[in-house]
Amino acid sequence: MASTSGAGNGGGLPTHTTAMPPSKPHVDEHDQRRRRRRRRCLCCCLLVTLLLLLLVAVTLLVLFLTVFRVRDPTTRLVSTRLSGVAPRLAFPAVSLQLNVTLLLAVAVHNPNPASFTFASGGHSDLSYRGAHVGDAEIAPGRIPSRGDGTVELALTLQADRFAGDLTQLVADVTAGSVPLDASTRIPGRVAIFGVLKRHAVAYSDCHIVVAISDMDVQRKECRDRTKL
Repeated sequence: MASTSGAGNGGGLPTHTTAMPPSKPHVDEHDQRRRRRRRRCLCCCLLVTLLLLLLVAVTLLVLFLTVFRVRDPTTRLVSTRLSGVAPRLAFPAVSLQLNVTLLLAVAVHNPNPASFTFASGGHSDLSYRGAHVGDAEIAPGRIPSRGDGTVELALTLQADRFAGDLTQLVADVTAGSVPLDASTRIPGRVAIFGVLKRHAVAYSDCHIVVAISDMDVQRKECRDRTKL
C-alpha cells in the first residue's frame, strides 16, 4: 500500500515567514555637521557680545569714577570791604548811629566737567555775637565747567537788630573794633550730559573783625566746605 504524506506541503517541512523591523530613516551627515557649525557660531557670537558689553560697562564705570565723577564745588572769600559811615555815639541820651554795609566777594570754583548752576535759595547771614543783624539774598548764577565765578554780597547792618546788645556794641566801638560773623550758603546742581545730576551746597563761614578808626577789615578767618 502507498503511504500518504502530510497534507498541504507535498511532503515538505512546514515553513513560516518572520516580519522585518522598519528601517531607520537615513540621516545626512553633512546636515549634522552644518548644524554643529551653526551652534558653534551662535555660541561664539554670544560670547563676543557678552565680552563687549562687559568692556563697555567697565569703561563707563571707570569714566564715571574718574573723568565724570561729581566733585565738590569750593568757595573762598576773596574780598571784604566796608561802605558807609563809622558808628557814632550820640549824647546825652546814649544812642548808636549806624550806617554800615559789608561788601563780600566769594569765589566759587567748579572742578566738574559740567556747569554748576545755582538758582534761588542762596543766602548770606550776618551776626554780631550770636545776634542776627543783617542778611542778603544771592542772585541766581552759573559757574562754567572747570571754571571759576564770583558771588558778590552786600550785607547792611540793621541798627535796630543791635538793641539787645547795645551795651556790648558801645563797648566794642569804644575799644575800636567790632567782631562780625558772615555765613554764606549757595545751593546748586551739577548735571553731566543731563543724566547724572547731583545737588551740592557750598558753605562759607567767616569771622571778621572791623576796625572802627579807618572803617576797614582788620582780620578775617574763613572756613569753607561743600555738602553733596
